[in-house]
Amino acid sequence: MNEPTNSTIDTATGLSAPAELSTERVKDIFTTIARKYELFNAVSSFGSYRRWLDGMMRQAPIMAHHDVLDIAGGTGDVSRWVARFHHPRHIQCTDLVPAMLDVARAHKARGDFGDVPIDFDVVDAQDIPYEDESYDIITMAYGIRNMPDRPRALAEMQRVLKPGGALVCLEFSTPPNPIWRALYTFYLKHLIPFWGGLITGDRSGFVYLAKSIRAFPDQQGLAKLMEDAGFVGITWKNYTGGIAAVHVAHKPN
Repeated sequence: MNEPTNSTIDTATGLSAPAELSTERVKDIFTTIARKYELFNAVSSFGSYRRWLDGMMRQAPIMAHHDVLDIAGGTGDVSRWVARFHHPRHIQCTDLVPAMLDVARAHKARGDFGDVPIDFDVVDAQDIPYEDESYDIITMAYGIRNMPDRPRALAEMQRVLKPGGALVCLEFSTPPNPIWRALYTFYLKHLIPFWGGLITGDRSGFVYLAKSIRAFPDQQGLAKLMEDAGFVGITWKNYTGGIAAVHVAHKPN
């Protein structure tokens, strides 16, 4: 496996910058919007995020005996879908921001994970505090884009996966059609901050969100990052014309 690099970036621009710049900004933004985050996702995607999660679950090779690690699990959306679709042995839902996990815990109190055992832990995916080869599957949605040291984060995920295990990653991406891409770019620049400000009161946080999406690598670029971290058999599927994509990458046996 390739060693992670020491380079870090500003996730809003993709340019070299100290990791603390992006890490502290992400903590501040998601602490502020945690209680309204799910509403924003529903409204700003016009409900499409549910279809993206459905697609993610169809691609995820999760079985009933698996232990699943949900990275950047936030308010527990992906973990809820995993529990509903696949009923694994256990889910470890993690996130950098405690306030996001507080919302996930409230979902657990309401029974939203059914009878699937789930635990929560504050984790920086660039320094995962779990043993080598601990998990069968890693899920991650909208997480890697907010990490300033993506090679290190992917190398950490590869480390804690069991041989033959899979990383299933849902992330915003780049529509290949130029007209659709131009319309999407306009939406990101103007309407994402509008919806974010209206719903959460924090317009500036969603200006960052839009910038981070535009600065993020396209489908091939993310696949290359995964390959450089030691993953193999990398595939992806586009949703909503490439606005979002689900990558599946495997750790060698």
